This record gives sequence, C-alpha cells and structure tokens, in this order.
Amino acid sequence: MIRDPSAARTIGLVALVVVGLLGSAYALGRSLVPDPPKSRVATSATGPHYADQPPASDTPRPTKEGDPSSGPTEAGQDGGPGPDGTPSPGPTDGPFGTQTTSGTSLVALTFDDGPDPQYTPQVLALLREHRVRATFCVVGENAQSHPDLIRAIAADGHTLCNHSWNHDVTLGQRSPAAIRADLLRTSAAIRAAVPDARIAYYRQPGGAWTGQVVSVSQELGMTPLHWTVDPADWEVPGAGPIAATVVADVVPGSVVLLHDAGGDRQGTVDALHRILPALTSRFQVEALPDGAT
Repeated sequence: MIRDPSAARTIGLVALVVVGLLGSAYALGRSLVPDPPKSRVATSATGPHYADQPPASDTPRPTKEGDPSSGPTEAGQDGGPGPDGTPSPGPTDGPFGTQTTSGTSLVALTFDDGPDPQYTPQVLALLREHRVRATFCVVGENAQSHPDLIRAIAADGHTLCNHSWNHDVTLGQRSPAAIRADLLRTSAAIRAAVPDARIAYYRQPGGAWTGQVVSVSQELGMTPLHWTVDPADWEVPGAGPIAATVVADVVPGSVVLLHDAGGDRQGTVDALHRILPALTSRFQVEALPDGAT
C-alpha cells in the first residue's frame, strides 16, 4: 500500500499520460484504414442482382450525353446534339465504333437485363397501351428461364438484342473464342423460345466495350449497340428523376437506356407512365430495325 501522497499523485499522472497516448495511437491507426467501398448495384428480392452499373475503373466509363467532363472515346459522344437538335456526328460514334443513335429521327427505347416475370409484363402492357415498339436486350440465362416472355416480346413486334449469357461486364476482356461461345449460347436461348427470331444487335453489359467484343458481335451479324441517354435507373433513383432525365435529354435519334430486370425496376415501370406520352407527343418512338423483311 502506498502511504506517500506525493508518490500516489505521481503514479496517477503517469497512468493518465499512458492512457492518453494509447488513445491517440488507436485514433491514428483508424484514420489510416480506408472505409470499404459502397456498392452501387441495385438489388431485389427476386432474380439476378445485376445492372448496367459503371464498369471497373480500368475500363472506360460511359457517361450521359453532353457530359463535358468526358471525351469522345469514353462517352461515345462529341458533346451532344448538333445545331438541328439531332445527335452528332453519326450512329457509330460510340466506344470502339458502337452505334449510339437510331441513325434517323426515330427515338428508340431499349430495355436491358430481362426478361423478368415481375417487370417485363408491366413494361409490355404499357408499350402496348401507347402503341410503342421498343428494343429488348435480353440476358441468356433469363431467356432460358422465361421463354414465354421472349415469345411475348416477339409477338408484340419488339426488336430482340443479345446482352450476353449472364451479364458479364468483363466479357470483352476474354478471348474471342470465349466471347463467341457466350454470345452464341445467348442467341440459342432466345431462338429456343422464338426459332425464327432476328437478333440484330448486341449490347455489352456495363457499356464495357473492347475491340474484341465489338469484332466478335459483328462477325456474328449483330450491330454493337450503345446508347445516347442514360437516366441511371439502375441506381433506383425513383420514377420522378428517371422520367425527368429522359424527357429532358431525348432529341431526335436518341437511344434511351432503361432496364426491365436486374434489380428493383418498379421505378422504371412507373416512370414510363410519364415518359411514353411525353415522348410520343414530340417524336416518333419505334423499335430499332432488325433487318427483317
């Protein structure tokens, strides 16, 4: 037992100093550890959880039309519409020569990642109500799981587009043989539902285009299809922001990127209630041509 009061005070001060030093060391160590990255991939209770989120940092990130922070090679644009309100310079001005516009004054709505049994029927019903045909970029595994929806899409006169077997954002980095096998497998799943389906387009998941995936899709008779307007519905911002972006940004010839699967797509469905009447009152909205006679 310590009987000297001055000695006790000295020991107490030393203990306080030690505790303070330990606390400072802990705080310094915590500040040097980065926080884990936040995922931007939308999820849902059903179906595959993927969407056209921006690709990894080592691949070009597609941006919205007219974004001044990006150059032609990243965004696939040269700065937005020309003087007459039409996209410029042409339909193949996207990454690696991909098509970004309809090539005419027609506006094209495209729906990616489906089909989905919850959202695709709602999209089809709204398109039917407004007498609009669109382009559906379907994922092979979803086409295999829901052939009835592929048949419904084709029966309504919509254009079909290959969107890879399982939404592989890194597909373009694989060998040409692997890319070819993936795209052929996806097209086979589509044609298992609709044997005479014309599959005129391929869209790379995430917009992560490479020269190899563009070349293989073209060799298989498909046009590599990018987009002009991206309302980022894959971020699930709600129906209001989705509709506002599309209505404000579309010009003659625009190709609009939307999703009917890959996460919670009710906001996209609800946005169509505003998008469809607004666009059809200003433009001719039609599916991209599939080359069928």
